[in-house]
Amino acid sequence: MSRTTHSRLADATSLRQAGRDEEARLLLLELHEERPDDPLVNLQCARVHDKLGLESEAVQFYEQGLRLGLQGRDLRDALLGLGSTYRALGDYENARSTLRRAMAEFPSDRALQTFLAMALYNTGEAKEACEILLRVVVETSADPGLGAYREALSLYSEDLDRTW
Repeated sequence: MSRTTHSRLADATSLRQAGRDEEARLLLLELHEERPDDPLVNLQCARVHDKLGLESEAVQFYEQGLRLGLQGRDLRDALLGLGSTYRALGDYENARSTLRRAMAEFPSDRALQTFLAMALYNTGEAKEACEILLRVVVETSADPGLGAYREALSLYSEDLDRTW
């Protein structure tokens, strides 16, 4: 990535963080026109479109960024963003498959687990969704009221239908 591209991406990110989303979007679209095959430009275009409530437009940028080979944290962010966007658009099957792919790449990511649970709920897989959410609660909560039940909740998170 050229220094110009890098500095313009930084400018767009600063604009977005300052709440100047439409200005960021215009800058990113201009940059995308010049560098349509840059995965980071695509990811930033997707993010700003999502933030502006333009989810349908965001999808193409997420998908292109993924095709172009995003890696590491950028890959994680694109998969979470795309899965969440599919879910927001009511495309629950694509949301589920995208978030399952994300979980295969980043199995311990709590945010991904939570978004996957929502997509599973939307596809009628409430049992698995609830089990995932129970696991997240058990593993992350510092609530003293839950502490006494941590072991029991952990068992339930393995199979909510299990009886003793």
